[in-house]
Amino acid sequence: MSQSAIKVTDLSKAYIIQHNNESASSSSLREVITRKVSGLFRSASNGDDAGTQAEKFWALQDVSFDIERGSRVGILGGNGAGKSTLLKIISKITEPTSGQMEVNGRVVSLLEVGTGFHPELTGRENVFLNGVILGMKRSEIKKKFDEIIDFAEIEQFLDTPVKRYSSGMYMRLAFAVAAHLEPEILIIDEVLAVGDAQFQKKCITKMDEISRVDGRTVLFVSHNLEAVSSFCKRGIYLKKGKIVMQGDIDDVAEQYAKDNTDNKRAFAPHKNKAIYFNCVETLKRNVRFGEELILKCEIVTNQNLDRYIIGITISDYFENKVGTTLITGRKYLLTGLNHLSIKIPTGNIVPGNYKIAISLALDENLNNEDVILDHPTFSIIASSIRDSFAVWHPSWGGNFLSNVEIS
Repeated sequence: MSQSAIKVTDLSKAYIIQHNNESASSSSLREVITRKVSGLFRSASNGDDAGTQAEKFWALQDVSFDIERGSRVGILGGNGAGKSTLLKIISKITEPTSGQMEVNGRVVSLLEVGTGFHPELTGRENVFLNGVILGMKRSEIKKKFDEIIDFAEIEQFLDTPVKRYSSGMYMRLAFAVAAHLEPEILIIDEVLAVGDAQFQKKCITKMDEISRVDGRTVLFVSHNLEAVSSFCKRGIYLKKGKIVMQGDIDDVAEQYAKDNTDNKRAFAPHKNKAIYFNCVETLKRNVRFGEELILKCEIVTNQNLDRYIIGITISDYFENKVGTTLITGRKYLLTGLNHLSIKIPTGNIVPGNYKIAISLALDENLNNEDVILDHPTFSIIASSIRDSFAVWHPSWGGNFLSNVEIS
């Protein structure tokens, strides 16, 4: 029996895009109807439409990879990278233009909220409908039914048509069905962003159970690098329809972050300042929980210095301070350009996405030499699934950052 759950070789997908060159001013109702009717006759007679040009757009080009059974793989890439097209081909929703694909096992896909649901049917009826589509017997579905409803937490609305569900309720039921009907391959595409944080944690834990305990394969697409990195072991980075990189998830996530984040910030010279930042660079944007975050700094002074003050504040996306410190630098600085490294331990910072503000001054009074910059964001990646959704305790906010080193 093949050890591959999914094997893709030189896979490509092209779409034909029509461009209408007719003047935008010709847009009255009569003209629109006339063009549509004329187009029907031209299509029927195989005539050319002088006002339309066709362009071939390659959503995927020569994509190849091999995913082993039981793997947890993160698919990374920006909008338009080809992620959704790839997943639709694997799910057999879309046919490839060229290339080969081998899928071993039953695939359950959650590509968008409410995938596979009939809006006029109730939640209860859609659970059975999805099970039948997956080839399960009614007795098998009934055995799983209570577990699905308990997980989705929508028992009160079970006999309500799903067209009346909110997007969150849709997602809850859709994920519960997908995760509990025993798929060999589970595909999740960004839909977890719809749910609340507590349910997202529940879904990630369930995905971990499916893969780790049951030995099933999971493909996970999300723009949340922290969630992908903490859950997946392997990553595939797509850009403009091509694979840029594949391999260990930490390496792939770091490359994706570098390509999509300006982690080096240069500043205009401050002629009136005695000391200022010329450039600050985050050496590694994604760090594992407990590792050091390293900032490489270029500092300019107008005099030799053996003492100066550096202030650091780490905040979350909601401007809540999670760590701060004010430290005295002892590395001797010469007049002109100097290089410093600042090492910040992350063992007491909960995994998540953060940003740094950093200040530089000659003394504790900060005076006129103070420079503050808003540095690009960075992420702390959880060491375990449980840690990845940890929440700051209110009393921790703004704690003093300890053991920060300057060299």
